[in-house]
Amino acid sequence: MQTTNQLINTFWQEDTKVLKDKLLTILARESYKEGKFTLVSGKESSYFIDGKLTTLNAEGGAIISVLFFKMLRKEIEAVGGVAVGACSLAGGVSQISYLLGKSVNAFYIRKELKGHGTNKWIEGPLKTGETIAILEDVVTTGGSSQKAIEKVTEFGCKVSQILAVVDRNEGGKETFKKLGVDYNYLFGINEVAERYKM
Repeated sequence: MQTTNQLINTFWQEDTKVLKDKLLTILARESYKEGKFTLVSGKESSYFIDGKLTTLNAEGGAIISVLFFKMLRKEIEAVGGVAVGACSLAGGVSQISYLLGKSVNAFYIRKELKGHGTNKWIEGPLKTGETIAILEDVVTTGGSSQKAIEKVTEFGCKVSQILAVVDRNEGGKETFKKLGVDYNYLFGINEVAERYKM
C-alpha cells in the first residue's frame, strides 16, 4: 500500500492534460445543466454550471487543487476569494501546497459582516503586505472577483493573479484586463458544453 506522500507525489506528477481531461468529465457530468435559468445578475441563461458540485466532489476538488497550485505564480503567498464558492478551492490549494513543501495559506471574504465577534470582512491568516491570488469556480462578468480585489486591496494586500475553473465568456476576461490582473482559467464554457453532449 502506498503512503500518503507517495500518493500525493503520484498525483502531482500526473500529466496535466490527463488531469484536465478527468476534471472536464466530472464538470460535464456533475455541474453542467441545460434548461432555463436565472443568473445572479438577473439575466436568463440556457445553461447553468453549479461549480460546487465539482469543487466539493472528492476527486474533482483534489484535481482542481493540484492544477491551481501548478498555475500559481511564484510570488503568491495566500489564496482565497468570496465565500462560499472560494472556500473549498482555497482550502484545497492551501493543503496541497503544504503537502508539497510550500505553505500557501487560505482565506475567504465574507459577503456581508456578521455583526458580532471580530466583525471582519476577511477570515483566515492573511497578513497585510502579502501577494495573493483570487480563486473562482465560475467566472461570468468578473464582478465577484472585482469585489474580492477591492476588499483585499483595502486590507493592504496585492492581487497578482486570478484563477477560475470555468469561464463563461461573458466579460470576465475584459474586466480583469482593465484591472491589470493576470487571469487564467482551466476551461471555457464551450469545452464543458461539448463534453456534456458526448
